[in-house]
Amino acid sequence: MTTLTQRLFGEGMVSTAVSGILHSPKATIGLIFCVLLVLAAIFAPLLAPQNPYDLMQIDMFDAKLPPLSESMNGMTYWLGTDAQGRDMLSAMLYGLRTSLGVGLTAGFLAMFIGSALGLLAAYSGGRLDAFLMRMVDLMLGFPTILVALLILAVLGQGTWKVIMALVFVQWAYFARAARAAALVEVNKDYVEAARCLGLSRIRILFGHLLPNCLPPLIVIGTIQIASAIAAEATLSFLGIGLPITEPSLGLLISNGYQVLLAGLYWISVFPGLLLLTLVFSINIVGDRLREVLNPRLAK
Repeated sequence: MTTLTQRLFGEGMVSTAVSGILHSPKATIGLIFCVLLVLAAIFAPLLAPQNPYDLMQIDMFDAKLPPLSESMNGMTYWLGTDAQGRDMLSAMLYGLRTSLGVGLTAGFLAMFIGSALGLLAAYSGGRLDAFLMRMVDLMLGFPTILVALLILAVLGQGTWKVIMALVFVQWAYFARAARAAALVEVNKDYVEAARCLGLSRIRILFGHLLPNCLPPLIVIGTIQIASAIAAEATLSFLGIGLPITEPSLGLLISNGYQVLLAGLYWISVFPGLLLLTLVFSINIVGDRLREVLNPRLAK
């Protein structure tokens, strides 16, 4: 009987995934970009030339300066400044940190909740399975952004409110995938042996079924993290996502959207390119994981 740790490391799933990614030049480049962007987000306070949200470090006379401009105190704005005089490079690093934090938190929470419900549906069967799957069908029948918009219209702005909205619209993908994978495993001998030993339902679900259902969940989790980042950026761009005090890449793009045609392209274009690079890199890695962890595609 396999534990979660043994499944991930003892049986070489992690090493297989890493090896498969490194054997693809495209996926390797995507992984490098992902790692660099994550490190940039973690060490944003150390890498950023200024704290863009410290009013003592911002000078309104430096507003809307083009890239490579210099301030009166000799500081070089490599990517220019926005309408508030903030250094765009610093604002992008802090915005990247916020976007990644929201996307990763929402993705992992949705994965945990959806996987648990999917495993429970497959293991229990009957009316509970039918009820949960009808809920999944209902959730998947509505556009993600529309549901998130309705939730935030009721809850209001806030980081955890955005995360709750994203979890609510994403858990169904994990539930369906977990149930499909668990239906293949639930009638196998090791599950029957666990029942005969009198193990609890939670131990069977998470200690035996979950480890053998991980490959599709990991792939979907990678893709859904990218989707959560893009969805959060969309909500913030529309003005109902994160508040101004916790700006993300979507809010930075929104700040420069109205002056884009006035020649101040850098305020929106540079955060947009960073967001595109982040989402595109995660999707490339996720697509490669799908090929590596799927036995049929691997052959």
